[in-house]
Amino acid sequence: MATADQTRSFMKDVKRVIIKVGTAVVTRHDGRLALGRLGALCEQVKELNTLGYEVIMVTSGAVGVGRQRLKYRKLVNSSFADLQKPQMELDGKACAAVGQSGLMALYDMLFTQLDVSSSQLLVTDSDFDNPNFRERLRETVESLLDLKVVPVFNENDAISTRKAPYEDSSGIFWDNDSLAGLLAIELKADLLVLLSDVDGLYSGPPSEPQSKIIHTYIKEKHHNEITFGDKSRVGRGGMTAKVKAAFVASNSGTPVVITSGFASQSIVRVLQGEKIGTLFHKDASLWEPSKDVSAREMAVAARECSRRLQNLSSDERKKILLDVADALEANEDLIRAENEADVLAAQDAGYEKSLVARLTLKPGKIASLAKSIRTLANMEDPINQILKRTEVAENLVLEKTSCPLGVLLIVFESRPDALVQIASLAIRSGNGLLLKGGKEAMRSNTILHKVISDALPDNVGKRLIGLVTSRDEIADLLKLDDVIDLVIPRGSNKLVSQIKASTKIPVLGHADGVCHVYIDKSADMDIAKRIVMDAKIDYPAACNAMETLLVHKDLTKSPGLDDILISLKSEGVSIYGGPVAHEVLSIPKADSFHHEYSSMACTIEFVDDVQSAIGHIHRYGSAHTDCIVTTDSKVAETFLRQVDSAAVFHNASTRFSDGARFGLGAEVGISTGRIHARGPVGVEGLLTTRWIMRGSGQVVNGDKDVAYTHKNLPLQ
Repeated sequence: MATADQTRSFMKDVKRVIIKVGTAVVTRHDGRLALGRLGALCEQVKELNTLGYEVIMVTSGAVGVGRQRLKYRKLVNSSFADLQKPQMELDGKACAAVGQSGLMALYDMLFTQLDVSSSQLLVTDSDFDNPNFRERLRETVESLLDLKVVPVFNENDAISTRKAPYEDSSGIFWDNDSLAGLLAIELKADLLVLLSDVDGLYSGPPSEPQSKIIHTYIKEKHHNEITFGDKSRVGRGGMTAKVKAAFVASNSGTPVVITSGFASQSIVRVLQGEKIGTLFHKDASLWEPSKDVSAREMAVAARECSRRLQNLSSDERKKILLDVADALEANEDLIRAENEADVLAAQDAGYEKSLVARLTLKPGKIASLAKSIRTLANMEDPINQILKRTEVAENLVLEKTSCPLGVLLIVFESRPDALVQIASLAIRSGNGLLLKGGKEAMRSNTILHKVISDALPDNVGKRLIGLVTSRDEIADLLKLDDVIDLVIPRGSNKLVSQIKASTKIPVLGHADGVCHVYIDKSADMDIAKRIVMDAKIDYPAACNAMETLLVHKDLTKSPGLDDILISLKSEGVSIYGGPVAHEVLSIPKADSFHHEYSSMACTIEFVDDVQSAIGHIHRYGSAHTDCIVTTDSKVAETFLRQVDSAAVFHNASTRFSDGARFGLGAEVGISTGRIHARGPVGVEGLLTTRWIMRGSGQVVNGDKDVAYTHKNLPLQ
């Protein structure tokens, strides 16, 4: 079950719920009943009934079902000559009379299969003029609910007092949406769910890319922003009717959620408190934070600032980075104090040691970050570099140039140093940036963001880098595919995997860091010891730390291996064995080879040769960083060429797999993907290309007047 949203916390107190099913949900596009959707809907009602909810249904669809049946009967009984004549529209009342029995028979059959009893209640708007009717209605519904019977309401269009009930909007209620709103008040429902053929209320037509779903409707904010499209394709209502019904019910004290009747388990998910659909609540305006800037507004502002940044000269952008580095060093004491407060709070909260380790800014870390930023500043300007020049035709030159991606979203856990690295890379590459850090590093992130933002000049703008501290959930940020160009998750494999599965925005990152060191039979064991010790204990929580040690089988009894294992244990490293090592070394058996400890622990296993080592890495590794220790150059080349990882080393610690150590200045993360960037990602990974053509009036004109040369030109 997904985590309940705080604006839906009242759902835990809901007992009586009214579910309104629209015609578009009940029927298919051809007008026939949508049996699959109706069956799934009835299964949800059964589940709610079992959980103790009092469920009341209001259903549309009788007119549509009746119209389909009458059209079929008319077709069967018509001659060919009759079919050539203009066809008259069928009477709505007749359609309702024919369709009501069929619709209710279907509900009854489906509920019977689920061992649920249902009842039909047909009402008209004139019935509600009578106070005695209202009282009897309440008594009847209470009796049915006590018996666990599901009341199914429908407007009795067949005998409605309106001349054209499918067009006339007069009366106490005028369609099944308004009937549902009225019943929510009359029957004192705790919640009204209006099922639609879209996911909820959007800021514009749902089919338009810029239209975004409104999760909580706030009249003061959204009333003038929304435009409604056409009414329902088959019913009398549509979104306008649903919103009107939602206003009536919510203003009278019954919360309303408009959500999709097509989505799986939508009603159950609403009652579990998930943030789906659009919520109408009389207190919604009190939930809106008055000072928070939305993530969307921050992303738009970041893009505008990034365009101003791109217009600066290379020296001006360089100066910004140098100012940031100076500001970090000048505020080191303040940054350390805030970070220590975060670390203390994390320890008191019982966080894992690996997380606390990533959270801590160790002595010298600020100086190291400042040094990396200065290195980055002194690198060649990456923006507007001409990568290729081609003469397309005479006096028609095409240039391929480097340019920023746009706006980056970085979601990171624990590591406040990641904020500094990513912010400096964003500045150098001319990108706007949104940062969503973990709550465990809130104070560290806030002070670091302030120090960096204060160093930005006014002609760029402080909103180039936005720190998301509002109640925006990661799920909401990941929906901003129209204003965010790349997501880079930095954190646990669970975080990375969830983000990759939850967004249409391209994601750059890696889920696991299962790095291997393979000691070949020809290895210099002194070198092997230095590499293994560094790869494991230099920073065990890092994604480039060794997690699995593979050893050639000929070294099983070697003194050098014994020395390595003793040294690891003396440093406090817990060693687990694969099936072979478990038996040979009499050590605890590892639960899995594909395991990232991120702590003072590792797995060891013996393999037959370099090909066995490569096969093991391909099967259990994460394509991050893998190393071979050997003096045999041929074996080394085999390993380097065949191991399909982002970084592959010979006689060097896996800990070198880092943007700063690679000379990239800093890194936004390490990518194990194969598209766009791979390995430690620095400035180049945050750039894309644009094509610039310079001509003198050339036109295509069917390629009649163009003599293509396609000649490569020297870069300028």
